[in-house]
Amino acid sequence: MAVWSRRLLYVGRDYLGLASPSVRTLSNNLSEVGKLEAPKLGGNYDTGQMFLHKVFGYRGVILFPWLARVYDRDLPNKKDSSTKAIDTDTPPFSAPVGGPAKEIKGRTHTYYQVLIDGRDCPYITHRAQTESVTFLGNHSENTRNLYAIPGLDYVAHEDILPYSTQETNPLQHELFDKFLLHSEGHDPPFVAQDTLRAWQEKNHPWLELSDVHKETTENIRVTVIPFYMGFRENQQNNVYWWRYCIRLENLGEATVQLRERNWRIFSLSGTLETVRGRGVVGQEPILSRDQPAFQYSSHVSLQAPSGHMWGTFRMEREDGYAFDCRIPPFSLDSKQETPEDLFIT
Repeated sequence: MAVWSRRLLYVGRDYLGLASPSVRTLSNNLSEVGKLEAPKLGGNYDTGQMFLHKVFGYRGVILFPWLARVYDRDLPNKKDSSTKAIDTDTPPFSAPVGGPAKEIKGRTHTYYQVLIDGRDCPYITHRAQTESVTFLGNHSENTRNLYAIPGLDYVAHEDILPYSTQETNPLQHELFDKFLLHSEGHDPPFVAQDTLRAWQEKNHPWLELSDVHKETTENIRVTVIPFYMGFRENQQNNVYWWRYCIRLENLGEATVQLRERNWRIFSLSGTLETVRGRGVVGQEPILSRDQPAFQYSSHVSLQAPSGHMWGTFRMEREDGYAFDCRIPPFSLDSKQETPEDLFIT
């Protein structure tokens, strides 16, 4: 449930996927957030813009935009995407999996680097974990350590519900005060500090969102965003690491559950690996009309600077009907820069 009254935005937490009321509770189900603003149909949102995530419901603030290339396999293949057999053994660079040879052209689209309000993180019910940026630290460390900065996310322009607030410190995140400064009379009233600009420039290679891949099978849309994390040196060769974020959305009416995953991972070194298993990240998420989306992140390593991945999710409806949902193929590309720490000083 969401109610807009006198431009005040009152949000039903269950409607937005948040199972607990906000700090200022107006009733058992509604919380005052701020004044609703009209979504931007043209142009980008500015640094410091407060927003609600349209799908996952959390409060956030925009740090800066990324211009990504979106490869949507639904657009050139609407006629034949639902009738072709799925071949998970063929590296699918120039063609959709099991489809005819067609080049998928990327279209530019704006995404935003954002901070998530820490008060909302425990109540986001349809994400496997709170989103974070993961990295390896210094590449010469002979360790298996994986570092993370929690509460960082990437949000598509259309998933932003902008609002304004009178609070001078409206978001709980340890980086909010380090990155943003309240500026009376400015719109939005939070402006970037030099710390944010320096952090963005220093860590650009590990933060950059460059490619987004989408494909829909029987009303289940899969979106994949890969990120290069750096590499580790050892005595024989380098090991390169990537993080990939996957979002599943049920665009239909029938409830479905993810039962199995089937990955094919190709490395430039010449190896082709198959990974099969139950569910994803220890869960078998259900996609329904009430909670149509699920998102998670995972990691993959190769003993080569590049490769690619593709595969399928085995989905099952309530009536027992099962089908394979295609995971769009995506490249794993490394960067040449030496990794640097993402720690804030």
